[in-house]
Amino acid sequence: MQGNQGPSKIGKSSAFFITINPLLRELPSYMSLHRRSSLGATTHKRRSVNTTRLSFSQRLRRSDSDDYEQSIVPLRELPFSIEEKKRIRAGPDYQAYMSTKLDQSLLFRKRARFFQTIKERLSSLYLWKKDIHDIEGKFGTGIQSYFSFLRFLVLLNFVIFLLVFIFVTLPMIISTHGGVNITHAVVHNLDVAEECTAYEQPKNKLVLFYSYVINLFSGTGFLEHTYLFYGYYKIDQLGSGDLKYNLPLAYFLTMVSYILLSLFWIVKRAVEGFKQSFIRSEDRFQSFCNKIFAGWDFCITDQRAAELKHSSLQYELKTDLDEERIKQKIADRTKREKCRIYLLRVLLNLVVALILIVCFYCIYRTTVYSQEYHKYSDDVEDFTLSLMVEYLPSIVITAANFITPHVFEVLIQFEDYSPAFEIKFILIRSVFVRLANIIVLLVSLWSRITTCGDGECKTCGYNNELYPCWETRIGQEMYKLMIFDLIIISSVALFVEFPRKLIVTYSPCQIFKWWGQQQFAVPKNVLEIVYGQTICWIGTFYSPLLPGIATIKYIIIFYIKKISLMNNCRPSTRPFRASSSNFFFLAVLLIGLPLACVPILFSVAVIKSSKSCGPFINYNTTWDIIPDTISHFPKGLKNLMYGLASEAFAVPFFLFVCLILFYLVALAGAHKRVVVQLRQQLAMQGRDKQYLIKKLTRESVILKKSGIHVQQN
Repeated sequence: MQGNQGPSKIGKSSAFFITINPLLRELPSYMSLHRRSSLGATTHKRRSVNTTRLSFSQRLRRSDSDDYEQSIVPLRELPFSIEEKKRIRAGPDYQAYMSTKLDQSLLFRKRARFFQTIKERLSSLYLWKKDIHDIEGKFGTGIQSYFSFLRFLVLLNFVIFLLVFIFVTLPMIISTHGGVNITHAVVHNLDVAEECTAYEQPKNKLVLFYSYVINLFSGTGFLEHTYLFYGYYKIDQLGSGDLKYNLPLAYFLTMVSYILLSLFWIVKRAVEGFKQSFIRSEDRFQSFCNKIFAGWDFCITDQRAAELKHSSLQYELKTDLDEERIKQKIADRTKREKCRIYLLRVLLNLVVALILIVCFYCIYRTTVYSQEYHKYSDDVEDFTLSLMVEYLPSIVITAANFITPHVFEVLIQFEDYSPAFEIKFILIRSVFVRLANIIVLLVSLWSRITTCGDGECKTCGYNNELYPCWETRIGQEMYKLMIFDLIIISSVALFVEFPRKLIVTYSPCQIFKWWGQQQFAVPKNVLEIVYGQTICWIGTFYSPLLPGIATIKYIIIFYIKKISLMNNCRPSTRPFRASSSNFFFLAVLLIGLPLACVPILFSVAVIKSSKSCGPFINYNTTWDIIPDTISHFPKGLKNLMYGLASEAFAVPFFLFVCLILFYLVALAGAHKRVVVQLRQQLAMQGRDKQYLIKKLTRESVILKKSGIHVQQN
């Protein structure tokens, strides 16, 4: 009885699979791709038939083509008999072919091994590689990305320093040691008043020791007349024989070059982060899947960091669910609730604007007071008062940068935004405050520079009495901001974070235990170094060696932050993923770069250059060096340059750029449509699987009712 049932089972089971296969034709994906697959199969069949008709020797002759070489299959996969394969393998063509392939494979392996060795040697020379690897292992990739970003700024500032030093400072050093013909920058315009060219040098007299300390921290005194500041570069031309070096032109082009270098380098690094951030933010379901199945950081080796990462993932999921809940709440709002929340947001934004106005006014008043005090500072002998007044604008700016973010965090709780948007909005406001404070400081300085007793500054074009070399004065302010920023960062780590760690660790009071250790907030620390980098970009034009100081500053900050992180801090409860962090850091940095270009462009093109210092004494403005240089070109080249600057070239060039942008936008739209189609295809495959599972379940139930047992693997 059992023997009779065996064949029937096999026959019926095979019939079952025969009847189930046509169900594939009913799938939505099969119907949509039937024509494309049939066309591709026909083409592939024709190619395979033509390929099998070729002998192996003919294949070897055609293997010189790179495209065909990729289509050659191994001998065991060819549709030949065993005798034919043995004959081919014993033939001279095959032996020569295999020998050539073996030699190429060995050469490729040696070359790959050589390049891999070179890559490993170069990677071992990366700055702080071991330190960053240790940070990544203990605190994850989010905090590691901050230190990688800090390393990038060190390299960027070092390259800028080399660029400025080679093309601007080094010619000045060569000129002081002789060996070249020097043409000093002297005013040739007889209409310029003599008082505009007066710039007092420091007198050799007995001074108190604390004056040197003030000069060191403020950039005045002996430090003012060094290579550090703009006013010292008072040379027009260097030459040796027929070779001539135009220092004003080199100064201007170098300053343009470091801005373009920073722009291209930042954009290049931001592209990959933007791709990942764009893909991740496109689909909420994909974000949930990434957090659940791929959110764990396998670089973590510390137990405490692993527990924190576990809680942070849980926090991120809660935040996403809260966002979905708030979106649903927003969709269910009545008109009355919408009016109430919009009115409340308007009032709170007015409060924010009022706070910003108060900050800006305080910065303006302290800047004016500090500049007025600077005029009579030689008569004051109080060291502490003199140093505080010198740093008064920096102190007010730092206080505003510290207080306003905390005020924003309190106010935004009443504005009823989603948790993710709250973080971004606070960061946007904080970035705006930090960068706007620098702009207000510069505007305050320029209002003093361009305002005289008569109100128009007809004599020199600027306030020569208070600012005989106004470019150097701006460089001094940027220098003081950078030094004070380093002092604040060091003081916070030494006098706030370290004592807090001691109190939390050793204090028996439970209140301090609840207070907890200092959190290493990645966005806050990023804003600090972006603020410092913006100061460096602005100040480099007025203080050429400032990038070198910034390089040393960021190296010191790296070790301060590393020691503080390892000993005093814990990661923030709102961590940033490394992929999104990199793009966020560079995006904030890109906001600071154009804001740094605005004051530079204003001082280059609008304010008249100083007549007593610097390389642009003979020019009305700094920009005049470009037309003057072009006027000395040969006639053909000069006409070409004038043509490129004319409207006849600008309009077609603008249209051409618009066409390129239109093409890129259309290409991006096409790529987006392809991505949408691929996602639809994935969704369709999921529906196909559900359809097949339901069909198989239904057929198995029918077969069981009929008394046929289906064998399951």
